Amino acid sequence: MGGAKKASLAQSEKKQQQMQTSKQDGKQPKGAKPKTTPDKKAGSSDISNLSEQELMAELSKMKAITPYQVASRYNVKVSMAKDILQKMEHRGQIHMVARSGGTKVYSSLST
Repeated sequence: MGGAKKASLAQSEKKQQQMQTSKQDGKQPKGAKPKTTPDKKAGSSDISNLSEQELMAELSKMKAITPYQVASRYNVKVSMAKDILQKMEHRGQIHMVARSGGTKVYSSLST
């Protein structure tokens, strides 16, 4: 349904020859932008600095524990926070209190 018109054979050949000559000369083709890759930020994890006992001590102070709270407090991605909370639930350190949509609310067992 529409779209750009396909280049003719003569136009394709001409463009290909220009590309080859520019590669040999070491020049960039006209209108070409230099390739740059965006800097990717690695998810810095402040949780790795804490031991499990310190993490549980911090989480036990909270009335309700959500992945967003853990992610914002420890500067990690929400997906990582969800994984951490799920692992802690399987170990029996916390339990899920409520679930609504994609959000889970946990509580520590000490409260």
